[in-house]
Amino acid sequence: MPNSCCPGRKGITLWFTGLPCSGKSAVADRVTDILKSKGFYVERLDGDIVRQDLTRDLGFSKKDRDENIRRVTFVSKLLTRNGVIVLTSFISPYKEMRSHARTQIGSFLEVYVKCPVGVCMERDVKGMYKKAIKGEIKEFTGVSDPYEEPENAELVLETDKETIEESVGKVLTKIEELGFI
Repeated sequence: MPNSCCPGRKGITLWFTGLPCSGKSAVADRVTDILKSKGFYVERLDGDIVRQDLTRDLGFSKKDRDENIRRVTFVSKLLTRNGVIVLTSFISPYKEMRSHARTQIGSFLEVYVKCPVGVCMERDVKGMYKKAIKGEIKEFTGVSDPYEEPENAELVLETDKETIEESVGKVLTKIEELGFI
């Protein structure tokens, strides 16, 4: 629903979910750049950045991960209802919390960034997967903590089979078809 400051602009949250190093941030960053260059109101909420300020008090237990997503959902809801296109990139491993985000935000598009764990490990420049396998990182999604795959994502990006530009194109096409751009 448009608001008085942004006539004709409808907000939506694009919720990028997937394993660590699946390509969530890379695709979301590129879509953000394109949308901003076209004059859209866009905000990026990225897991690594949000944890530096908004959720720095949280760890990686299930309880803390759920609280992290609850806070991000609240911020996304506020931005979305004010005509902003919000692109989030969070592992958000649990179906229940993604469902909660969808319900709370309303104008919501789940983007599953699907990539095999082996490919994610190859892309891991920080060495997180190796540390998790050695037991140096506890509760690491895809190794010692589960990732519950989305069953009904509106969009699935297979970043091991398509280029970043192909993935970006799929996102832009989808939000155009839905009338947000």
